[in-house]
Amino acid sequence: MEFKKFNNDYVVRLNKGENVIESLKKLCKDEDIKLAEITGLGASDKVEIGVFNVNTKEYKTKVFEGMFEITSLVGNATRKDGDVYLHIHINFGDAEGNVFGGHLVESKISATSEIIVRKIDGEVGRKFSEEIGLNLLSF
Repeated sequence: MEFKKFNNDYVVRLNKGENVIESLKKLCKDEDIKLAEITGLGASDKVEIGVFNVNTKEYKTKVFEGMFEITSLVGNATRKDGDVYLHIHINFGDAEGNVFGGHLVESKISATSEIIVRKIDGEVGRKFSEEIGLNLLSF
C-alpha cells in the first residue's frame, strides 16, 4: 500500500496481492483516522461478500474467484471499542458483464486499486443493537 495525504484526504494505491480490508484498517490505525468516508475502484481476483439476513441476524457470505473489475467501493471507517471498524460495500463485474455486490468481507487485489479515504474531523463509535443484530453508528 502506498498513499499520499492532502490535508484530510488520503489517495491510496493498493498493489497486487494486497487485501483491501487489512490495508485500510492499517491505514486508519497508523494515521489515527477515527472517522472517514471511503470510495474506490480497482481489480480483484478474489472477493468475499455478504448479505445480511434481517430474520436470522446473520450474514450469508459468498466467495468469488476470477477476473473482476471493482466498479464501486463505498463505505466508512469508524471505531468500535477503540478499534478501527470498517463498513464497506462493493460492486464488481466479470468479463461477461455480470455485476455482483454486497457487504465487503474481503477482496484481494489482482492488479491495482485506487481508493480515496476522506478523514472527517471528529469521532463516531459503534454499538451492537440486539434488536437489529448489527453494530450501529453510536453518537
